[in-house]
Amino acid sequence: MHGSLAVSPWVQRWSALVRDGATVLDVACGSGRHLRWFAQRGCRVTGVDRDAAAVEPLQSLGEIVVADIENGPWPFAGRRFDAVIVTNYLWRPLLPAIVDSVAEGGVLIYETFAAGNETVGKPSRPDFLLRPGELLAAAASLRVVAYEDGFLAEPERFAQRIAAVREAPSSAVAPRYPL
Repeated sequence: MHGSLAVSPWVQRWSALVRDGATVLDVACGSGRHLRWFAQRGCRVTGVDRDAAAVEPLQSLGEIVVADIENGPWPFAGRRFDAVIVTNYLWRPLLPAIVDSVAEGGVLIYETFAAGNETVGKPSRPDFLLRPGELLAAAASLRVVAYEDGFLAEPERFAQRIAAVREAPSSAVAPRYPL
């Protein structure tokens, strides 16, 4: 699925948590499959990736930032988004900044490779594989709506994925989360 233009089924499923007109940040956006998905749903999208050639065709969708987020500063310090989307990407030092980028009432939708993936393919280096429960721990300040950790058959891989919200301080109506 990496490099594909197909929207991740996990992102598609939990995008119901993202309100119309929301601001959406796609971290390591690559070819922009999720930027396109959210832009088509009326969201204001921001994407970041280090590959200038990959993101060049995405300029008309919204704010596109070319940055090496692993070796340079986080380009969104002090900014928060209604949704933060991450797929097939892990750089542990950024996990706190990514979670902090979720606004009150916003959602984090994150899906990436997990320990065990080394038995079925790439990535296989532990640096790029979440340890058991690591994504849950990283999102501890958010309310977890859904979490999975295990083997996925299509394409064959081990993954952790989470959908979590930063609850607004006391809302009169309990939010509804799709099942």
